[in-house]
Amino acid sequence: MAEFPRTEVGGVSLPRLLCGSNWFLGFSHTSQARDRFIKELFDTPAKIAGLVEVFARHGCNAVMAPSFRSVSEALREVEQRTGAPVIYICTPGYMNGAGPDTWKQAVEQARDLGATFCFPHQCVTDPRVDRVNKCLAPQLMEHLRFVREMGMIPGLSTHMPEAITCADACGADVESYVQPYNSAGFLCQVETDWVQRIIQTARKPVMTIKPLAAGRLLPPTGLAFVWNTIRDCDMVTIGTMSTYEAEEVIEISLACLERRKAEVELQRTRSKRTLEAPG
Repeated sequence: MAEFPRTEVGGVSLPRLLCGSNWFLGFSHTSQARDRFIKELFDTPAKIAGLVEVFARHGCNAVMAPSFRSVSEALREVEQRTGAPVIYICTPGYMNGAGPDTWKQAVEQARDLGATFCFPHQCVTDPRVDRVNKCLAPQLMEHLRFVREMGMIPGLSTHMPEAITCADACGADVESYVQPYNSAGFLCQVETDWVQRIIQTARKPVMTIKPLAAGRLLPPTGLAFVWNTIRDCDMVTIGTMSTYEAEEVIEISLACLERRKAEVELQRTRSKRTLEAPG
């Protein structure tokens, strides 16, 4: 399998397929029971590392995740296993769910965990988007300034498409945006054709997230839609619960970009036996 195509964000080379973290940190967007199952399945950094390693060995050496020490330890382990760097795209909120006064602590924590990128999470970004004046609130601009001061690359993680248009309009110091985008419209806030337009016209590369709508779409369906409607500079972030799934989504993604049939086995059930070609 070929190494994955790359783009550039803030002067840093990134793979166009990024490893997401919801499916090893326990954010299923499904149920508390599913969250618990995920957390029990990935209860050590070594188990996280095993999954991330699959992405890294295919050239997808970047992970998007909150400020979790277990993630930082897992990435360092993958670097030891592969001999290549793994880029940490950190999306911190405020410390321990507290208020804006803890932002500097959150950024310092991200830096100490080895993050290259530091994007305020949606819970920090979206309340501070001024849609009336088409700009970002001064507090959010200060947040971005401090990220740069701490030696990391700033951007915005958002669920609000207006965050992109407002940041572009006011010339905010951002190098990329994190934005949900999938054919189901899950967490997209407006219709997918509008989200597509915003991504296509953004002044900086966009890191799309939730391409499979948190498991609501099949990989061939969800990935074909996203890869065929974003720009060459944009990225897709995807999480998986197993190394097998990681191998599949990497191959399906490459097939979408290379305009060929993906070399993956179809799942089979008893009801599909009559669909098989005669031997």
